[in-house]
Amino acid sequence: MRIERIWAMPNRWTFTIKPIKQLLQDEMGEKNSALFEVKGVWADPFAGKNSPAQIRNDLNPKMPAEYHLEAIEFLKTQKDNSLDGVLFDPPYSPRQVKECYEGIGLNCTADATKQSFYSNAKNEIMRVVKVGGKVICFGWNSMGLGKNRSFRMDRILLVAHGGSKNDTIVTVETKIS
Repeated sequence: MRIERIWAMPNRWTFTIKPIKQLLQDEMGEKNSALFEVKGVWADPFAGKNSPAQIRNDLNPKMPAEYHLEAIEFLKTQKDNSLDGVLFDPPYSPRQVKECYEGIGLNCTADATKQSFYSNAKNEIMRVVKVGGKVICFGWNSMGLGKNRSFRMDRILLVAHGGSKNDTIVTVETKIS
């Protein structure tokens, strides 16, 4: 397993943080391509503004995404074993979930702020990713999807932001069965 720690300025848009952008190019891109071209079909249930995935979803209808569903509902629209990869960059805490909902004028359901929300999303991701496919998770912990969901941890990137800012922790896992 590869573990790295790099300092970088924080940014609300995770995929614009320089070492994270580089990791995405390394893990999602064609290895021999000078330009970043995504290899395979990737989905992002929390796409925001800068997702390199081809199939993007964001609850906020103002975001550049093809779908504007709750993440679990979006994942349920995907077929079993149909994706080469998923980017999983959800709000990192129940407080952030609540802010996301309220920020676009929606009521935040109690279910959306429970830990089961993350588990249910991960179970759907397990269902839709092909064997040999990857999941890249972002957050304040290194749990990823885990071996109980048939994933092997290949890489961890700790992005330190300094001061009192939490690190952004990125895990890269491969589905092994």
